[in-house]
Amino acid sequence: MASNLIPLFPGMPGGPELLIVLLVLVLLFGANKIPKLARSTGQAMGEFQRGRQEIEEELSKLEGDEEDVEGTTETTGTTETTGTTETTTEKSTDTVE
Repeated sequence: MASNLIPLFPGMPGGPELLIVLLVLVLLFGANKIPKLARSTGQAMGEFQRGRQEIEEELSKLEGDEEDVEGTTETTGTTETTGTTETTTEKSTDTVE
């Protein structure tokens, strides 16, 4: 009996299904409001993408700043004493709150 299951969504809507959807849209919104609805939907999607892109740029800039500030910096100096060379290395860690 389990092999006779009918899928809830059999696939992408084809020609007849799209015609029915368009007919329902025309009945609900009217023929003159559908282009306005599509235009406003496109504008809303564009605004959303711009806002998302701005946020991603800000986050990447903040991550870059944090890596510069919180990273360790090494200072290497050389000192010569009576024919031998000493190398000193200092490590400092800076954090900003």
